[in-house]
Amino acid sequence: MDHLRRVAQLATHLAKEEGIDPFLPVTISYLHDIIDDKLIDDVEKAKADVKTFLQDQAYQPAEQAEIMATITQMSFASTLGGQRPQLSLAGQIAQDADWLDALGATGIIRAVYYGGKHHQIIYDPKIAPRIQINKAEYRNLDHETIINHFYEKLFKLATMLNTPSAKKIAQQREAFMHQFIDRFLAEWEGEA
Repeated sequence: MDHLRRVAQLATHLAKEEGIDPFLPVTISYLHDIIDDKLIDDVEKAKADVKTFLQDQAYQPAEQAEIMATITQMSFASTLGGQRPQLSLAGQIAQDADWLDALGATGIIRAVYYGGKHHQIIYDPKIAPRIQINKAEYRNLDHETIINHFYEKLFKLATMLNTPSAKKIAQQREAFMHQFIDRFLAEWEGEA
């Protein structure tokens, strides 16, 4: 829930910066992980539950369609394989907010927390970061390290953001992450 709150707060900020009503970006922000296949077992049931929820809350059909189109396509994994889904401005803002939460100090903690939960090793210089991976390879954590995740995903996010306001925020967050990784690698080698 903490992640969802941070994403919703960022979406509110970005929507105001981009000059749109934050209502849809915030709604998308709170719902975006409900159908994530890495978090739940039955994606189709989750989609049906979200649709029912939106109908029960009296969202207009166009809003429901926009929300569903966004939450099914806004993940980083959806961009793997060469095609980037087209999102509405509200969807782009929610995506930017979600991806910004993966950058900076919070992003570092999230990467370490997730890697630890999945028993990933921290670092192995013999395991190179994977390049040009598809969704199935991305989800396979057998040869993944926590540090490689920075190169395989996190350092790519800033260039993939949609809005000028998100790109501005990402600059400092990404710079901090690069400083962290540089320091980590130096310490790993006993240099610092």
